Amino acid sequence: MTALLSGQTSTTSTLRAVERLAVKYRVPVEDALLIAVNLHGIDSDLPRHRARVQVRLLSAPSVPWQLIVPLNVMNSPFRLRGEHLTLGGAPVGIVERIDADEAVGGYFRDGGAALTLNPNARSRCVGCAFCPNTLEAAADPRLSEERDLQELLSALREQHPRRDLMELHEVTVSTGCFEREAAAVHHLRTLRAVLDEHGVKARIGFLTSVLGSKYAFDQLARDVAPFVLRLTAECFTRRDLLLKASKAVLVASQMPGVLRRALEAGHGTSFTYIVGLDGLEALHAGVGALAPYVSEFPNFQVYQAHNSVMAGLRTPGAQDLEHYLQARVVIEDIMGPTGLRPAAWECYRPLWYFTFAEEPLVGAR
Repeated sequence: MTALLSGQTSTTSTLRAVERLAVKYRVPVEDALLIAVNLHGIDSDLPRHRARVQVRLLSAPSVPWQLIVPLNVMNSPFRLRGEHLTLGGAPVGIVERIDADEAVGGYFRDGGAALTLNPNARSRCVGCAFCPNTLEAAADPRLSEERDLQELLSALREQHPRRDLMELHEVTVSTGCFEREAAAVHHLRTLRAVLDEHGVKARIGFLTSVLGSKYAFDQLARDVAPFVLRLTAECFTRRDLLLKASKAVLVASQMPGVLRRALEAGHGTSFTYIVGLDGLEALHAGVGALAPYVSEFPNFQVYQAHNSVMAGLRTPGAQDLEHYLQARVVIEDIMGPTGLRPAAWECYRPLWYFTFAEEPLVGAR
């Protein structure tokens, strides 16, 4: 695959520049560095595009972070040579592990306490304009039958750190690609039945925009709960341009109602959002409208441009680190009073690592 060019327009080319922005926005330099790595990707000698990378920053070596970034970004200010990660020639971190970001049927997170399932073959998804999934190699079968789920869970049990799926607190269905509400409800019912057979009482989370009716949420309350809706909002503007049809049909003004109906049925609620597609005013308005209806901290992701077309989808200014630090302040102002805080395991491209609005986050040292 052709090396990426998105790093060429960056103004964050030195460690000193990142340090200045960190001081300006009152964030740890470590947070600013990790956001910048997500934004710009890494220039390396490895023949890999997108990969899972475990990195320890030299300034905070006690905490490893897993990122998913492209490793072939031509002219990125971040360079990887051997295990050494540098920014503008200055050492900033050590990369301890690199794994291909292949689509698989399922994987563990949060130290084995959470499980993510990809039941509907992300390789078959037509994808949204900004999504990198269709660029990747895939080894992900489509799982639509109870037997398939049974076999997958049995295989995953062998991969669990302690081979005990009863430790799970959440099973998240990702890359569902269900085009109809009824199909999504059917799959969730089937999954709950299979989990029951394995003795797993974990909450089921679902990343989707096709669930929305009171009828569906009532069915889920009866047959699937405990359940959390993770609404795939993604962006508030240009939705017809950026999203596939099954997502674009849900307009921003309808999103609060969807979350409210889920809450009223007794479910947990959250949403996913990609920072860098909307201007800051649209971000402020959209997040502000949804914030009263979430029970979990939303999943805010740094937008990654994996080719020149994707780079062109950014909102003006979103090629630079400062845009994301500004967005972080806006979101903190909205979400801070809710008492909800980000959990590091839930997002590989977050805006928060060691602090949230100058509060230390759990697990940060």
